[in-house]
Amino acid sequence: MKYKPYTLHNFKEIPQIQKLSKQTILEIETISRIFPLRTNNYIVEHLIDWENWQEDPLFIMHFPLKAMLLSGHFSMIETALHDGASKSEIDSLVRKIHAELNPHPAGQAKYNIPVSENRHIHGMQHKYNETLLVFPAHGQSCQAYCTFCFRWPQFTKIPDFRFALHDIQSMISYLKKNPLISDVLFTGGDPMIMNIKYLKEYIEPILEADLPHVRTIRIGTKSLAHWPFRFLTDPDATEVLQLFEKVTQAKKNLAFMAHFSHPRELETEAVQEASYKILKTGAQIRTQSPILNHINNEAGLWHAMWRKQVDLGMTPYYMFVPRNTGNHKYFEVSLIEAWNVFRKAYSNVSGICRTVRGPIMSSDPGKIHIVGVAEINQQKVIVLNFVQGRNPDWNCKPFFAEYNESAAWLDDLKPAFGQKEFFYQEQLNRIYDKLTP
Repeated sequence: MKYKPYTLHNFKEIPQIQKLSKQTILEIETISRIFPLRTNNYIVEHLIDWENWQEDPLFIMHFPLKAMLLSGHFSMIETALHDGASKSEIDSLVRKIHAELNPHPAGQAKYNIPVSENRHIHGMQHKYNETLLVFPAHGQSCQAYCTFCFRWPQFTKIPDFRFALHDIQSMISYLKKNPLISDVLFTGGDPMIMNIKYLKEYIEPILEADLPHVRTIRIGTKSLAHWPFRFLTDPDATEVLQLFEKVTQAKKNLAFMAHFSHPRELETEAVQEASYKILKTGAQIRTQSPILNHINNEAGLWHAMWRKQVDLGMTPYYMFVPRNTGNHKYFEVSLIEAWNVFRKAYSNVSGICRTVRGPIMSSDPGKIHIVGVAEINQQKVIVLNFVQGRNPDWNCKPFFAEYNESAAWLDDLKPAFGQKEFFYQEQLNRIYDKLTP
């Protein structure tokens, strides 16, 4: 299958678009100025149920809709387009809206940028001692854009919003100076949008450098779900798999962090064959996704996903809580609902599927696990736990929040038992003071 992208400029060429009303098409054109539209022929032909597009999770996942925006934001762009505003005027409005959508949640741009020799290294993030995130400059796009993506700023035309690493040697130098780093995570965008030339430019220097402490290379990608032909029939598919083999033969772990958000993404022969080929190189495939209203907030869907993933040799890894950025209000579920979905799904799979952890919030202080609901001293509370904290000493220390059925993020929670703040807050403030120029 040959890749054909569909964007704002040509999506009306999709034959099935005729099923949509003119009003819906107009709304897609309007909101795509804010959240860019990108899908492809594989998704259109094999994943979306066009007979039920209004309710179809895969349609909602790939086509931005009016309900995903605050009404005021939609009206601003709609009015400007109606009044014949110039491109620069519309771009200015879009930048204003973007700035109001919390483009860099959890302190990414302020507290996660590594410093070396008194210089910030843009294009990388280093929040936890063991893991360095790298944003390859050539990998800051995707085979398709998910409407819920918390990395939506990577797809805008605003340079200050985007993380992109051009200087590969700065990555190697930083790794040499930080022996606690065991994992390098290539993220985006989607690193698998890169051709083999660029993939090698980022990965091979790690293998060639003297970096015994770097034990794992991770690739965060939606390519298996969005374009499995990347590993089957793309012109460099064989070379990509050979590069994966080179990593594992160098005694490095290669962890393919695959994003699957709905069971349908696992059903085609193409994704199953591509998964087999990746695993054959010695790589692992670990799976993750946020829990999303309108898409997968049903226990049965998660149960089916985890079971199918294990059947295909994958390892279920994380259920995330959607980050508080962009159009998260449309997709968010409460922490209590997320926990209930997780535990019901978890209760209906065998132990081999229970490698998965969740629900997890990737928040300012770290990755926080919503353990569940308990009653302590006749008070109903939410039990929380750090899977990974900015301070490693916080890890695996349970703490408690007041029970709140509507809370959807850490900021919505209050400490239980009359405490003024959560146990980590004072230390977190000191960490932020050190990281603030």
